[in-house]
Amino acid sequence: MTTPAAAPVIVVMGASGCGKSTIGQALADRLGVAFADADDFHPPANIQKMSQGTPLTDEDRTPWLTAVGEELDRNTLTGIVIACSALKTAYRDLLRAHAPRVFFVHLDVTRQVLANRMIVRSEHFMPLTLLESQLATLEPLTPDETGLTLNADQPVEHITTLAEQAIRTR
Repeated sequence: MTTPAAAPVIVVMGASGCGKSTIGQALADRLGVAFADADDFHPPANIQKMSQGTPLTDEDRTPWLTAVGEELDRNTLTGIVIACSALKTAYRDLLRAHAPRVFFVHLDVTRQVLANRMIVRSEHFMPLTLLESQLATLEPLTPDETGLTLNADQPVEHITTLAEQAIRTR
């Protein structure tokens, strides 16, 4: 008797404008699991603060990350991909406390590409003025974190294929 493979629990992470939502949705479709955007878990006060160009503090982020972690935990049997900045190791540790087998896909891209992408987005609350604080906060994956870093300045199909291959072979 074979044991079924564990459902994938994935966080697509990176700075604003890196393509988390686009890649996250494409990856969820490929893997046949639910997709969620962590932006939908922010309390209104966080969205208002960011909309006004004020960076969030760790205190602001904790309840939001807890809600995202709880969503990961709720979906451990069925699988989920969540697009979440998860900028600091400490933030990812909080997510891992809820979902220990979470796999991180860090979308890495240059400051200029991020700025270009953010300028053309009209529907998002995150202003370009917060890009520098995002990049200053961003910490790369550490050796004890399960995941991979991908160049996000490539076609969606290519990035999604690389992420899917890494997830399916781990």
